[in-house]
This record gives sequence, structure tokens and C-alpha cells, in this order.
Amino acid sequence: MSIRVRFAPSPTGFMHVGNARTALFNYLFAKHNDGKLILRIEDTDLERHSEEAVNVIYEALKWMGISWDEGPNIGGDYGPYRQSERLDIYKRYIEELKNKGLVYECFCTPEELDAMRKEQLERGEPPRYTGKCRNLTEKEKERFKAEGRKPVLRFKVPEDRVIKFKDLIKGEIEIHSRQLGGDFVLVRSNGMPVYNFVVVIDDALMKISHVIRGEDHISNTPKQILLYEALGFSIPQFAHLPMILGTDRSKLSKRHGSTSVKEFRDKGYLSESFTNFLALLGWYPKDGKEILSMEELIERFDIKDVNSAPAVFDTTKLNWMNQVYIRAYPIDKLTDFIIPYLEKVGFEVSKFDRSWLEKVVEVTRDYLTVLSEAPIYMETFLKDDFEIEEEAKKFVLENEVRLKVVETFYVKVENLDEELSSEKFKQIVKEVGKELKAKGKNLFMPVRIALTGKMKGVELDILISLLGKERVLKRISNSLSQLANKSN
Repeated sequence: MSIRVRFAPSPTGFMHVGNARTALFNYLFAKHNDGKLILRIEDTDLERHSEEAVNVIYEALKWMGISWDEGPNIGGDYGPYRQSERLDIYKRYIEELKNKGLVYECFCTPEELDAMRKEQLERGEPPRYTGKCRNLTEKEKERFKAEGRKPVLRFKVPEDRVIKFKDLIKGEIEIHSRQLGGDFVLVRSNGMPVYNFVVVIDDALMKISHVIRGEDHISNTPKQILLYEALGFSIPQFAHLPMILGTDRSKLSKRHGSTSVKEFRDKGYLSESFTNFLALLGWYPKDGKEILSMEELIERFDIKDVNSAPAVFDTTKLNWMNQVYIRAYPIDKLTDFIIPYLEKVGFEVSKFDRSWLEKVVEVTRDYLTVLSEAPIYMETFLKDDFEIEEEAKKFVLENEVRLKVVETFYVKVENLDEELSSEKFKQIVKEVGKELKAKGKNLFMPVRIALTGKMKGVELDILISLLGKERVLKRISNSLSQLANKSN
């Protein structure tokens, strides 16, 4: 059998991590089985639709390394791949259902439906449509139309039927037709077909072999199976992915932090680590290896190994994984990714030599959890004109030896007739300590403060080796001016 799966998002303006995980699992399943992934845009909600929202989907998928074989922007043999361009197709199949006597017009108003639900709930019954309009006469229909009522079109649900299907993740599932809420709507009063109808038409005509989606769609599956049967279509295999929960075991939402792919991208998560992390939400490789490239994920992925229990979105684990990728990433590409974050906070990156900048990235990347943190750690290397923190000023000035350490260090560096290397720095500090009988915090901390304005930071010998003599003198001169003003 030819494997064909689809990812069919609605263009809402962002890509939720749940949708991203669904897209990824469809992609991994297709590629593992030499199949095809079809991208279909479900844009029948014209009020919410925008081309910008469609582009958000394209960009999110491409960033994650997911490519598709057929879709709106590349075509294919089973298009169009936007539902808004398939309305004439849906009409043909509505007519077929009408001819078979499987649908009927329903003129119930929203108020009548609300009253129906309320009565059922008061009797302790689950809400369901009673079939009130199933057997209307032509005369009754005409009267309702004369009143200005616009009907919906409902599908006749069999009275006593158990719908069974084997879910590749959940196992055997049985749902009785009484649990479907009665005859369900196929076409709204404005003439627009609903999800459960159009998805069946699209999946059937696009020859989708496996429908892999979130478990919130399980309740839709029996309705869709009834439609597949009514139209004489082959029924695909279903696999419903487990829910994604926050660490508090509630459904993942904004209160847990970022939930869209763009938010994670903007914060500075690498696409490889984000995709790797998503793959482990509900699935785990048999060999236990967690850091996996896309090629390794494709090789190992088996839908049968997906867990039916909910998956927990553990940001701590994502952060760890991102750190692993940052530390192993090619330094030139990592620098390219970091530069926009530096420019965003005002650094004029173009004035720095590229190879020097890459060295700064190299020595600071071990501190990073996400790339947006880069300016915090790289500022020490990039900014010569800084303000000394108040606590740091106080530390230097509360002991006259500490200020003398800074002054003596400056003179020794100024008198150097060679470049200030890491080894030379250590030698000078040793000399200063010996002359002033200073050691430990009284020796190294004043130098750190004079060079960075802070009491914590990267190793000083690393900093010195990248700054060079001229910038070291400039920084210490600036610091001594601030300390002199403070002491007066």
C-alpha cells in the first residue's frame, strides 16, 4: 500500500506546539515508510483567514526541517490543496448524499436547540439533536422558509449502530451511534460545509492512507467513518496522538509559557533541538538515545511505539537539549543566529571583526540556554563604555588596597611593549599581588570590576586574550574615572 499522510492546519496566525508535533509525526511516519506528506490548508473560516497566517504555517514547518511532497505552494496530482478552492467538489458530494436520502434540511433556530439541550440536561441526559426536522413535509419546509429561516443540512445517524475502528496508538475503539449527539450538521445555514464533512472528502480524494492527528479528534472519527461508508470511500487507518500537558498535568496553554513555534524560535531555541524535543513527546526510541538528528529520527520512528498516555511538555528538558545543541553547533552558523539578538539590543555588530566575534561566541556559548541570552554574556566583550555596578564600586572603595590594585595593574599594562596575552596578564596580576601584598578577592576582584563593571563573569584570562591591550587600558581608565568620582 502506498503511504500517504497529511497535515491539515487551519491558518489562525500561529502554529501551536500540538500542531507542530502532529506535523512532525506525520512527516516522520511518511519518510520512515517511503511515503508522502501532503500539506492541506483548511481555510473555510473566511473571517479568520489571511495569507499572512498561511505563511506562518509554511515558515514554522520549514524552520523545523519539515518538507512536504504536495501542497498549495508546490501543487500535486490531487489538488487544489486549499479547502476554500474545493467548494464545488463538496457540493457534488452533498448532492450525492441528498440523492441517497441520507441528509435532510433542519430549520431549528439556535433558541430551539438551546431549549432542547437544556431540557435534556435537566433530565440527566447527554445533549443530542432529537431529529425534530427529519420528517418535515414540503409544506412545513416552505412555511419555515417563508419565515426567513435558513436551514442547515444534517446527516442521518443510524439509530442502533456500534462504530468500531482500530487505532494504531489507542487500540480497538468502539463508539455507539447514540453517543454522537444525534444527526450532525454537514452544511451550515450560510451554505458552508463543516469540518467533519470536508475532511472526509479531502482525505478520500487525496488517497490518504493514514490519518495521524491529536486524540481530541477521536470523537470525530465515528462520524467520519459513517460518511466514508455513505459515500463508498475506503476508510483510512487512524492514529490519535496523546495530548500534550504542562508539568502540572493540565492541558498545555499560555499559562505554562510559550505555546507557539514562533515564540520558541524568537526566544532562541535552535530548530534542531526544538524538533528533537517534540519528537520525544509521546514517542521514545528503543535504543534510548535522546539527541537525534532528523535523519536518525526518521530511521527510528515507528508509530507503534507512540505512547497512548499524555505527554508532558517539560521546558527544563527542552532547555537542556537546546544547551547540548548550542555547544555542538558549527560556530559560524551559531554566530549568524546570534547576531540578530545582539543587534536587537543595540550592538553595532558590523564594527567587530567577524573572526573575533566568532571567538567570543565560542567562549560564551557554554553559558547559553537560549540564543536570546547571548547579549547578556557577550556584552562583557562588546561594551567598553560601561557603568560599574553599585555593589562592585562599594567593594573596591571599601579597601584602599583594592583601588591601588587597579591603578598598579593599569600602569603595568600601559608600560608593556608587547601585546597583552593571557599569559602576560597572569604574570602582571602576580606582580601586582606581590608588590601590594594582595591576594584572592582583594587581587582578582578589583581587576574584574575594572574590566567589566561586574563582580561575576567569564574567566579573566579569556576576556583579556580577546580584548587586547588597547581596549583593556580604555576600560580601566573609564573605571578609574568612575571610582575617583565616587570616592570624592
